[in-house]
Amino acid sequence: MQKILLLTAGFSALLFGARAQQQGPPSQHANTRFEQLGPKLPTPNTFRTAAGAPGRDYFQNRADYDIKATLNDVNQTVTASEVITYHNNSTDALPYLWLQLDQNLFKPNATGNITRTSSINAERGASLRQIDPSAALTGKDYGYKITAVLDQAGKPLKYTINETMMRIDLPAPLKPGAGYSFKVDWNFKIVDARQTGARSGYEYFPKDGNYIYEMAQWFPRLCAYSDVTGWQNKQFLGQGEFTLIFGNYKLALTVPNDHIVGATGELQNPTQVLSATQIKRWNEAKNWGDKRGDNPVQIVTQAEAETAEKAKAGDVKATKTWIYKADNVRDFAFASSRKFIWDAMQPNVEGKRVWAMSLYPKEANPLWGQYSTRLIAHTLHSYSRRTIAYPYPVAYSVHGPVGGMEYPMMSFNGARPEADGTYSVGTKNFLISVVIHEVGHNFFPMIVNSDERQWSWMDEGLNSFLEGLACLEWDANFPAHGIDPQYIVPYMQIDSTQQVPIMSSSDNILAGTFGPNAYTKPATGLNILRETVMGRELFDYAFKEYARRWAFKSPEPADFFRTMEDASGVDLDWFWKGWFYGVQPVDQTLTSVGWYQASSQNPDVTKSEARAAAQQKLNTISRQRDALSKDQTVVSQDSTMRDFYNQYDPYAVTADDRKKYQDYLASLSQEERLLAEAGTNFYTLSLQNKGGMPMPVVVRMEFEDGTDSVARFPAEIWRFNDVSVKKVIATSKKVKQWTLDPFYEIADINTEDNSFPRVAQPSRFQLFKQQQNRAGGAPNPMQQQRQQAPARQSTGRN
Repeated sequence: MQKILLLTAGFSALLFGARAQQQGPPSQHANTRFEQLGPKLPTPNTFRTAAGAPGRDYFQNRADYDIKATLNDVNQTVTASEVITYHNNSTDALPYLWLQLDQNLFKPNATGNITRTSSINAERGASLRQIDPSAALTGKDYGYKITAVLDQAGKPLKYTINETMMRIDLPAPLKPGAGYSFKVDWNFKIVDARQTGARSGYEYFPKDGNYIYEMAQWFPRLCAYSDVTGWQNKQFLGQGEFTLIFGNYKLALTVPNDHIVGATGELQNPTQVLSATQIKRWNEAKNWGDKRGDNPVQIVTQAEAETAEKAKAGDVKATKTWIYKADNVRDFAFASSRKFIWDAMQPNVEGKRVWAMSLYPKEANPLWGQYSTRLIAHTLHSYSRRTIAYPYPVAYSVHGPVGGMEYPMMSFNGARPEADGTYSVGTKNFLISVVIHEVGHNFFPMIVNSDERQWSWMDEGLNSFLEGLACLEWDANFPAHGIDPQYIVPYMQIDSTQQVPIMSSSDNILAGTFGPNAYTKPATGLNILRETVMGRELFDYAFKEYARRWAFKSPEPADFFRTMEDASGVDLDWFWKGWFYGVQPVDQTLTSVGWYQASSQNPDVTKSEARAAAQQKLNTISRQRDALSKDQTVVSQDSTMRDFYNQYDPYAVTADDRKKYQDYLASLSQEERLLAEAGTNFYTLSLQNKGGMPMPVVVRMEFEDGTDSVARFPAEIWRFNDVSVKKVIATSKKVKQWTLDPFYEIADINTEDNSFPRVAQPSRFQLFKQQQNRAGGAPNPMQQQRQQAPARQSTGRN
């Protein structure tokens, strides 16, 4: 640090000089970072406006489905027939229709299987599935068997199957505003979801010989046709999810008569498929669940589910048909099993009663019975406040083989306790987060209907952000690492060649980085916008406006970017360019701090300070050691060697000094005089942006008196120079420690150079023996407590 004295007659020179220093060297002008996105975004048009809203000509086509299906619990198959009515709301005549055949992904020679890469680690070994991802499918007759495609008159329609897509050629182009109905018959063999890692399928329980079926992507369904892509008929490769359109659904599902079914939509015939006792409990659960202490009502108890497991229907002809109806949804899923426990409540969500219901086997208890349905209700409340009121009548959480997957009103979730009913905190936290996440997907993309096949982040990233907020509303101590900036740092630290921008097609995100790229990085970015760049009020309003504008419509990335800026009045193009289109990390450095203080020119002060400084410089080690013999010097012993200067005190204040000071004060304005007498400290911070991604500068000042303060500067501080800047901060108190990003809010990848003076960062090591002792399947804390309980009882301790 340094301190300078002002010898001018005023302070204007100092003030203008300080401002000049803020600019830094002009050679690194950051025009590309802070100019507008420009050509990266599509040109606004009558379909999608420059404000990010649907335009006057916006359209979306629809498809209504009437499906009759049978689930065979003996050979694990689905046989079904559907009548589809397609509505062409576009301005284009359509000579053909494209349908998705997602079950064809499970054909061993499907592109999604044969293009999966793998390797063998000789040291660690590898499973057959790791070596050959399609091994679980080899020799199995999976995929759709299309048995008929007929028009309304029952005549065959020409169709062509291209792997996971099917084109139906129409007798004549479907004109704008017209509709067309046709019939498709099909069947397929259900995959083992655990063995294949599929998004749907069955799980077999060898102990009781029963199955849980979680069925999705199970029927031929229309592709989306839009103003942006035309037909979105990119092949389903397994990673990029689904691009769908809205419609009304009716399903008549025939299953064994002792199965319990849950599905998208509302059950239309409860009295035909439920017992009188179950109907009574169903009615008890209505209008129930508004208070925090309200537990769900069990419509099917664990004891009843266990009885059904043991006395499963031996006659395959003993069946029931469950009828479901769902309006204005983009997809349809169901779950079926005799193992299901069923609990429910019907809380009031934004003025509307909504069924929150869970289906799970005994293997999921006690965890699921305690948490699942309560988490559904919490999620609906939390998301509705931040987006739009939940519009559907029901939301399910189902436990089975699928770790986490979402559909309208229906989610499949993992997190299973140990066989003894205990569980780790990780299992509990996973259940909380996965139920919130998958139920939350009802909003993104089931209502705000983005193109998942192209842009995973538009549903996963936005939903993960809301999930993090909902988790913290559930428990303030919840480890919401998915939105906390410091936890994206390890991903941001990896070599840029091992990353792709968030704005990458879903199927092209590098292996091993899909989670950070599609979920965590966009979710963290939104949290940074909310907490650091925009502030909560502006962000929350703009985010809610985006949800409102695009509810039951299909937005593109540009619509999100433009809406967030349009509704908040904050220019965020620099953020979209850096965080979403780029891979450069955030790495700010505080290289130095210069200290300047305006001198008051009061001789009683300045000469006293000068005396102290001179005495400090004279306090050398040599002079300290010579002090004992100073009376032996020549001058001390011979007075004739002394003159005026041996008695002169250059730091004594004279009358002339005081007169000059009074003349100086008289020359100052009132403002300048106050500044001169205040003793203000001016600090010049030298900052570097080593990472490349500009971010706001947040700096904490710790003062000598033990207090502190935080200064915040928007990211535009880098707009003239995106490499290095200087910033002058004035304080009335002296600063002893400076810290950049003190609250870990900008995802800085290296915090060791964020302090001035530098603060040593501790490094820790662990003894190898200790690490070895902790390995090897130690019991979770709940099991440990159970094991220790007898010992505590014997000693009388608790």
